[in-house]
Amino acid sequence: MTDVEVTHLATQALLMGAKLAAPILLAALVVGLAVSLFQSVTQLQEVTLTFVPKLVAISLVLLFLGNWMLTQFIGYVQLLFGQIPALLGH
Repeated sequence: MTDVEVTHLATQALLMGAKLAAPILLAALVVGLAVSLFQSVTQLQEVTLTFVPKLVAISLVLLFLGNWMLTQFIGYVQLLFGQIPALLGH
């Protein structure tokens, strides 16, 4: 296995990780921004006000996009396992 192949595998793994994490992180970012704006307008500084809406948003993202995320990950793992003989040089 050459350094180019290792770099390619690492790049694929990082891209897959970013693709799977992006919906969750974006939902948490948007909800966090909205809650922080609400808190600054109302001057209500409650810790659970930041935690609960993010938890609900992330749960909804996983509920609606979880199947897509799992399908993407399974496809990546199947592609990776299919490349094992070529990577070992057999």
